[in-house]
Amino acid sequence: MALLEVDHLHVRLQTHRGPAYAVRDLGFSLEPGATLGLVGESGCGKSMTVMALMGLLPEDAQVSGSIRFEGQELIGKSDRDMCRIRGDRIGMIFQEPMTALNPVHTIGRQVAEPLRLHRGLSAAQARTEALALLDRVGIPDASRRIDAYPHQFSGGQRQRVTIAMALACGPDLLIADEPTTALDVTIQRQILDLIRDLVAERGMALILISHDLGVIAQNVARMMVMYGGSVVESGPTESVFAHRIHPYSLGLFAARPGLASRKGQRLATIAGSVPELVDLPAGCPFAGRCGFTIPECHVTVPPAVEVEPGHEVRCIRLDAVAAAKQQGVAA
Repeated sequence: MALLEVDHLHVRLQTHRGPAYAVRDLGFSLEPGATLGLVGESGCGKSMTVMALMGLLPEDAQVSGSIRFEGQELIGKSDRDMCRIRGDRIGMIFQEPMTALNPVHTIGRQVAEPLRLHRGLSAAQARTEALALLDRVGIPDASRRIDAYPHQFSGGQRQRVTIAMALACGPDLLIADEPTTALDVTIQRQILDLIRDLVAERGMALILISHDLGVIAQNVARMMVMYGGSVVESGPTESVFAHRIHPYSLGLFAARPGLASRKGQRLATIAGSVPELVDLPAGCPFAGRCGFTIPECHVTVPPAVEVEPGHEVRCIRLDAVAAAKQQGVAA
């Protein structure tokens, strides 16, 4: 049985301009120990997807479809029931550690809290476990700093503390939402190496959210490219990188700086700007920004087409894109 199964997930938000779909007909499954990456521009639905998994959506959000974790349906569960799962069976590393940590409590108390809530440990036992966790994630001189407050740590160290909190109860699934945002390149590498080592060490499944294609390439076995709340391309990471075909995927990859790029050289850009959710077309969400758009794209929801084993793309103009790519026009 799959650890996580998501089927036909829709998330609708109420805005001042009317209802808007932040996630549209999303589906995937995740086996125990598997790794999955979500990639796309800001506002594409990555974080909203995992917030739906965690039961942390805004109060006015309407969710439909199915999210099954270890066979349990999560949609419709009470907040009390979700609290038994969050921090226990599912751990999450949030994007900004300074807002994820409580500034008025010591880091030791915050790492120990899920152990007391979910494992029923005494204060002394939880403190001992918290110290071991802080030491494992690389907090220097953890025995002395366990009673320090978040503001007394660097950004990279605070992120290590949030990782310790997420791992405290040994979850089966770890969600990392842009875990290296605002960190310098060296610290980013250390944090990603730590997450990868801990996932392998503990046999957890991982969902990694990032807008950085390099991070996705090096850390997950499968990936989903999202745009406008929809998955436009998905499959084994190696296959998507080597044989990407959706126009949006091609645009994302073309916008990366390369080793051969000259100083001052302009990067390729995707035409237009990301529309508001209420302005997305009824058909393909990328219609209008895509150079291959025809009238049908605005009204037809593209079906998933398998281009390689396990590698699916949603585009009704794949033949035209493939021909242009072969000629070097759409690379």
